[in-house]
Amino acid sequence: MGKLITSLASSRHRRSWLGFVACLLWMGTACASSPLNGGWRDVQPGDTPEAVISQYNAGLLKSFNPSQLERFNQTGLGSWVVLAPQPPWDNTRRVLTISPPAQGTVVVYGKNRQFTLTMDNYDAPTEGYGRLAWEVPGQRAASEPILLKFEPTVGISTPVRFQILSWHAFQREAALWLVFASSSFAIMLAMVLMALCFSWMLRDATYAWYAGYILCYMLIQGIQTGFLFHPLGWQSLSHMTLLSGTVLVAVSVICAAFFMIRFCDLNRYAPLLRVPILALTVGMIQLVLMRFSHIAVLIDVAQILLNPLLILGAVLLLIAAVIAATRGSRSAWFFLAGWTPLLLLTAMTSAQVNGAFPTVYWLNDASLATGAFEAIVLSLGLADRALTLRLDRDVVRALADHDALTNVLNRRAWTERAALAISGDRTQPVAMLFLDLDHFKLLNDQQGHHAGDRALIAVAKALGAELRPADILGRYGGEEFVALLVDTAADQAMQVATRLCRRVHRLEIPLNDKPLLLSISVGIAMRREDDDVASLVERADKAMYSAKLNGRNQVCTFDACRPAIPPARTRLHAVETRRSET
Repeated sequence: MGKLITSLASSRHRRSWLGFVACLLWMGTACASSPLNGGWRDVQPGDTPEAVISQYNAGLLKSFNPSQLERFNQTGLGSWVVLAPQPPWDNTRRVLTISPPAQGTVVVYGKNRQFTLTMDNYDAPTEGYGRLAWEVPGQRAASEPILLKFEPTVGISTPVRFQILSWHAFQREAALWLVFASSSFAIMLAMVLMALCFSWMLRDATYAWYAGYILCYMLIQGIQTGFLFHPLGWQSLSHMTLLSGTVLVAVSVICAAFFMIRFCDLNRYAPLLRVPILALTVGMIQLVLMRFSHIAVLIDVAQILLNPLLILGAVLLLIAAVIAATRGSRSAWFFLAGWTPLLLLTAMTSAQVNGAFPTVYWLNDASLATGAFEAIVLSLGLADRALTLRLDRDVVRALADHDALTNVLNRRAWTERAALAISGDRTQPVAMLFLDLDHFKLLNDQQGHHAGDRALIAVAKALGAELRPADILGRYGGEEFVALLVDTAADQAMQVATRLCRRVHRLEIPLNDKPLLLSISVGIAMRREDDDVASLVERADKAMYSAKLNGRNQVCTFDACRPAIPPARTRLHAVETRRSET
């Protein structure tokens, strides 16, 4: 019976896997594009569409594979491109796509009219979402060649590829791209808003430079992929795509350079590279000014110098980050983790423009994913930087608030915390203890300051061990300590002070092979309605002096001196007397 159940389960498992594989094969077949052949040549004066088609049929055009990336000449008069669908032909509703979207204008020639395809064409009946799209008319034969003309444009032409998809496959791919692009841009925008908030709250320009860099990168990708035009519909950028793209590239490099200088702390880890990076930013600012000059020669020079400066700047920032990371900059490792993938992708894209990687179609979409990845990594780096700065600030504050010798609060820090404590609930009793180490000057004179330091350290540890965590203990000066006991009545304060006297008196400090016994005198003052820290300390100090006058090693309140230990000579005084007699 068990074998039968196992056999049925395994057969059912195999059927499910076969069904899953069949589904994948069906989806691949449904999404597959119709096979195409292609040819192209430069536009010449006097050309007509009929003549170009005839030349293609005669085999006079340069052949290429439309399913692979191909770069067409968009200088001079432009380029003619002919696409010939191959069997099996499909006469159902279908769409011609050009991806990645060409930066210029592409004209499609029909029988009776022409169709203009641009990224910022808001009148187009079919929106490509990350590509140019043209719906093939239904009355057009599936085997009829399609003639396109790539109009001349300023700038570097990017390689493109062509597909003829069924309407359902086109919609599915468009929806998937919209989800992917929207997610990538949403991540980058979230990181920008977070950085701006931190910049405002922390008053740190590093976060602002980071936000400017990521924002410029978002806008560049939005223009290159057409996301700003479809689906966002920002028509204001329609007539300034090239200008805004060049300016945004320059501004992004400037923001990245200043962000990197502050984020990786180049002033500390790589000061020599700070000067060339600042020179790079000055060069980028000059390019922006030349681009806005409206002088043709300056505009052409700016366009020529843009890519070399980009390559130089990317390599320079990478070298600076590597040097800073190897010299101990923790933030530089975050910069390298976020910057290096984008740099490699940029290098591959540049090589693809020159004809390399014709079958790698995902580089442009990978730029969006890499931008989102970089934004997340650098945001983590900024968070780590903020946490490190906070820890350093806490360490500095702890060093500033604590006494270097005894590690208890110093006078300033104790006064601040005591003032905050006594200004609270006035119904709670608050006791002030003023403690003074007996015969401390004699100890320093006879045994040296090293012995005095050891005695102070031992007393501070003993006091801290006896008091509660809520009690505020500090070194008031010299051999004097103060302790503020919150929610402590007078009789309780007396018990605590007596316990402190006994605890200190049991300490033994080995000096010159002989034990040294210590003692303290304690004065107590209870908080009154009109008390502040100074008045409370003053009364406790007077009570402490009363304890000393009554014989030391005892506790005395401000109102009446009540010895907790018999006011006989302390053992320390007896030892000193015997030493003097000897």
